[in-house]
Amino acid sequence: MTAYEVIRASVIYGQPKETERLVKEALQDGLSPSEILNQGLIEAMRLVGQRYKNNEVYIPGILAAARAMRDGVSVLEPELVRQNHGKIGLVILGTIEGDLHDMGKNLVAMMFRCTGFEVLDLGVDVSEKQFLNALRENPHASIVCISTLLSTCMPQMRQTVRRLRQADKEKRLKIMVGGAPVTQEFAENIGADAYTENAVDAAELARSFFR
Repeated sequence: MTAYEVIRASVIYGQPKETERLVKEALQDGLSPSEILNQGLIEAMRLVGQRYKNNEVYIPGILAAARAMRDGVSVLEPELVRQNHGKIGLVILGTIEGDLHDMGKNLVAMMFRCTGFEVLDLGVDVSEKQFLNALRENPHASIVCISTLLSTCMPQMRQTVRRLRQADKEKRLKIMVGGAPVTQEFAENIGADAYTENAVDAAELARSFFR
Protein backbone atom coordinates (compact mmCIF):
# COMPACT_ATOMS: atom_id res chain seq x y z
CA MET A 1 0.00 0.00 0.00
CA THR A 2 1.15 3.52 -0.72
CA ALA A 3 1.48 6.13 2.03
CA TYR A 4 -1.68 7.79 0.75
CA GLU A 5 -3.64 4.52 0.91
CA VAL A 6 -2.50 3.89 4.48
CA ILE A 7 -3.54 7.42 5.49
CA ARG A 8 -6.89 6.95 3.80
CA ALA A 9 -7.48 3.72 5.71
CA SER A 10 -6.69 5.36 9.05
CA VAL A 11 -9.27 8.07 8.35
CA ILE A 12 -11.93 5.69 7.04
CA TYR A 13 -11.59 3.53 10.16
CA GLY A 14 -11.64 6.57 12.45
CA GLN A 15 -8.15 6.37 13.95
CA PRO A 16 -7.12 9.98 14.73
CA LYS A 17 -3.83 9.25 16.50
CA GLU A 18 -2.77 6.89 13.74
CA THR A 19 -3.72 9.45 11.10
CA GLU A 20 -1.69 12.12 12.87
CA ARG A 21 1.34 9.80 13.07
CA LEU A 22 1.07 8.75 9.43
CA VAL A 23 0.76 12.32 8.18
CA LYS A 24 3.84 13.34 10.16
CA GLU A 25 5.76 10.40 8.69
CA ALA A 26 4.64 11.29 5.18
CA LEU A 27 5.91 14.85 5.62
CA GLN A 28 9.20 13.58 7.01
CA ASP A 29 9.52 11.33 3.95
CA GLY A 30 9.22 14.39 1.73
CA LEU A 31 5.72 13.92 0.37
CA SER A 32 3.90 17.05 -0.74
CA PRO A 33 1.50 18.50 1.89
CA SER A 34 -1.09 19.24 -0.80
CA GLU A 35 -0.88 15.68 -2.13
CA ILE A 36 -1.19 14.25 1.37
CA LEU A 37 -4.28 16.40 1.81
CA ASN A 38 -5.86 15.59 -1.56
CA GLN A 39 -4.86 11.97 -2.13
CA GLY A 40 -4.96 10.94 1.52
CA LEU A 41 -7.33 12.91 3.73
CA ILE A 42 -9.79 14.40 1.25
CA GLU A 43 -10.11 11.21 -0.76
CA ALA A 44 -10.77 9.30 2.46
CA MET A 45 -13.64 11.60 3.39
CA ARG A 46 -15.07 11.32 -0.12
CA LEU A 47 -15.08 7.53 0.26
CA VAL A 48 -16.72 7.81 3.69
CA GLY A 49 -19.37 10.09 2.21
CA GLN A 50 -20.05 7.60 -0.56
CA ARG A 51 -20.36 4.78 1.94
CA TYR A 52 -22.83 6.86 3.94
CA LYS A 53 -24.97 7.38 0.84
CA ASN A 54 -24.90 3.62 0.26
CA ASN A 55 -25.91 2.97 3.89
CA GLU A 56 -22.58 1.24 4.52
CA VAL A 57 -21.58 3.57 7.35
CA TYR A 58 -23.61 5.58 9.87
CA ILE A 59 -23.24 8.88 11.73
CA PRO A 60 -20.85 7.57 14.44
CA GLY A 61 -18.53 6.31 11.70
CA ILE A 62 -18.63 9.65 9.90
CA LEU A 63 -17.84 11.52 13.13
CA ALA A 64 -14.92 9.18 13.86
CA ALA A 65 -13.56 9.70 10.34
CA ALA A 66 -14.01 13.46 10.69
CA ARG A 67 -12.01 13.45 13.93
CA ALA A 68 -9.22 11.52 12.21
CA MET A 69 -9.22 13.93 9.28
CA ARG A 70 -9.19 16.91 11.67
CA ASP A 71 -6.07 15.59 13.41
CA GLY A 72 -4.38 14.93 10.09
CA VAL A 73 -5.26 18.37 8.71
CA SER A 74 -3.98 20.04 11.90
CA VAL A 75 -0.54 18.57 11.14
CA LEU A 76 -0.68 19.75 7.52
CA GLU A 77 -2.17 23.17 8.14
CA PRO A 78 1.07 25.09 8.90
CA GLU A 79 2.71 23.65 5.78
CA LEU A 80 -0.29 24.36 3.58
CA VAL A 81 -0.64 27.91 4.85
CA ARG A 82 3.03 28.53 4.03
CA GLN A 83 2.43 27.30 0.49
CA ASN A 84 -0.38 29.79 -0.06
CA HIS A 85 1.44 33.10 -0.42
CA GLY A 86 -1.22 35.75 0.09
CA LYS A 87 -4.79 35.10 1.17
CA ILE A 88 -7.63 34.58 -1.28
CA GLY A 89 -10.16 36.38 0.91
CA LEU A 90 -11.74 36.55 4.35
CA VAL A 91 -14.39 34.03 5.39
CA ILE A 92 -16.66 34.64 8.40
CA LEU A 93 -18.20 31.46 9.75
CA GLY A 94 -20.15 30.16 12.71
CA THR A 95 -22.80 27.74 13.94
CA ILE A 96 -26.18 29.44 14.14
CA GLU A 97 -27.79 30.59 17.37
CA GLY A 98 -29.27 27.75 19.42
CA ASP A 99 -26.81 25.15 18.16
CA LEU A 100 -23.65 24.20 20.08
CA HIS A 101 -22.27 21.68 17.58
CA ASP A 102 -18.85 22.55 16.20
CA MET A 103 -17.31 19.44 14.57
CA GLY A 104 -18.45 20.28 11.05
CA LYS A 105 -17.76 23.98 11.47
CA ASN A 106 -14.23 23.30 12.67
CA LEU A 107 -13.52 21.06 9.69
CA VAL A 108 -14.82 23.72 7.32
CA ALA A 109 -12.63 26.34 8.99
CA MET A 110 -9.55 24.13 8.64
CA MET A 111 -10.28 23.37 5.00
CA PHE A 112 -10.70 27.07 4.21
CA ARG A 113 -7.39 27.92 5.89
CA CYS A 114 -5.63 25.10 4.10
CA THR A 115 -6.84 26.31 0.72
CA GLY A 116 -5.68 29.88 1.24
CA PHE A 117 -8.47 31.76 2.99
CA GLU A 118 -8.26 33.91 6.09
CA VAL A 119 -10.90 32.67 8.54
CA LEU A 120 -12.80 34.51 11.26
CA ASP A 121 -14.45 31.75 13.30
CA LEU A 122 -17.25 33.17 15.46
CA GLY A 123 -17.78 29.84 17.22
CA VAL A 124 -21.13 28.26 18.12
CA ASP A 125 -24.52 29.67 19.13
CA VAL A 126 -23.85 32.72 16.94
CA SER A 127 -26.71 35.19 16.76
CA GLU A 128 -27.87 37.18 13.77
CA LYS A 129 -26.50 40.29 15.47
CA GLN A 130 -23.05 38.72 15.91
CA PHE A 131 -22.88 37.81 12.22
CA LEU A 132 -23.91 41.34 11.24
CA ASN A 133 -21.41 42.94 13.65
CA ALA A 134 -18.62 40.75 12.29
CA LEU A 135 -19.52 41.82 8.76
CA ARG A 136 -19.53 45.51 9.74
CA GLU A 137 -16.17 45.19 11.45
CA ASN A 138 -14.72 43.28 8.48
CA PRO A 139 -16.19 44.96 5.39
CA HIS A 140 -13.63 43.22 3.18
CA ALA A 141 -15.08 39.79 4.04
CA SER A 142 -16.13 37.99 0.88
CA ILE A 143 -17.90 34.88 2.23
CA VAL A 144 -20.12 34.11 5.23
CA CYS A 145 -20.68 30.45 6.15
CA ILE A 146 -23.51 29.43 8.47
CA SER A 147 -24.03 25.90 9.75
CA THR A 148 -26.44 23.96 11.91
CA LEU A 149 -26.96 20.35 12.92
CA LEU A 150 -30.44 21.03 14.30
CA SER A 151 -33.58 21.39 12.19
CA THR A 152 -35.06 23.58 14.95
CA CYS A 153 -32.42 26.22 14.14
CA MET A 154 -33.21 26.43 10.42
CA PRO A 155 -35.68 29.34 10.82
CA GLN A 156 -32.93 31.34 12.53
CA MET A 157 -30.60 30.51 9.64
CA ARG A 158 -33.24 31.82 7.22
CA GLN A 159 -33.61 35.06 9.16
CA THR A 160 -29.85 35.58 9.40
CA VAL A 161 -29.36 35.08 5.66
CA ARG A 162 -32.14 37.60 5.00
CA ARG A 163 -30.52 40.21 7.25
CA LEU A 164 -27.08 39.63 5.75
CA ARG A 165 -28.56 40.18 2.30
CA GLN A 166 -30.09 43.47 3.46
CA ALA A 167 -26.73 44.57 4.90
CA ASP A 168 -24.84 43.69 1.71
CA LYS A 169 -25.57 46.92 -0.15
CA GLU A 170 -22.94 46.24 -2.83
CA LYS A 171 -24.28 42.74 -3.56
CA ARG A 172 -20.79 41.24 -3.39
CA LEU A 173 -21.13 38.85 -0.44
CA LYS A 174 -21.37 35.09 -0.96
CA ILE A 175 -23.40 33.23 1.67
CA MET A 176 -22.83 29.50 2.14
CA VAL A 177 -24.90 27.20 4.35
CA GLY A 178 -24.53 23.62 5.48
CA GLY A 179 -25.27 21.00 8.10
CA ALA A 180 -27.18 17.74 8.39
CA PRO A 181 -30.75 19.10 8.01
CA VAL A 182 -29.84 21.62 5.29
CA THR A 183 -30.57 20.80 1.65
CA GLN A 184 -29.90 22.43 -1.69
CA GLU A 185 -33.59 23.26 -1.96
CA PHE A 186 -33.61 24.95 1.45
CA ALA A 187 -30.47 26.93 0.62
CA GLU A 188 -32.03 28.23 -2.59
CA ASN A 189 -35.29 28.98 -0.81
CA ILE A 190 -33.64 31.19 1.83
CA GLY A 191 -31.47 33.03 -0.69
CA ALA A 192 -28.07 31.49 0.08
CA ASP A 193 -25.53 31.35 -2.73
CA ALA A 194 -24.33 27.85 -2.04
CA TYR A 195 -24.87 24.63 -0.13
CA THR A 196 -22.39 21.77 0.19
CA GLU A 197 -22.57 18.44 1.97
CA ASN A 198 -19.07 18.52 3.42
CA ALA A 199 -16.07 20.67 4.31
CA VAL A 200 -14.01 19.58 1.32
CA ASP A 201 -16.65 20.63 -1.19
CA ALA A 202 -17.23 23.89 0.72
CA ALA A 203 -13.60 24.94 0.34
CA GLU A 204 -13.44 23.92 -3.31
CA LEU A 205 -16.65 25.79 -4.12
CA ALA A 206 -15.45 28.88 -2.25
CA ARG A 207 -12.26 28.93 -4.31
CA SER A 208 -14.35 28.77 -7.48
CA PHE A 209 -15.93 32.12 -6.57
CA PHE A 210 -12.53 33.75 -7.15
CA ARG A 211 -11.59 32.12 -10.45
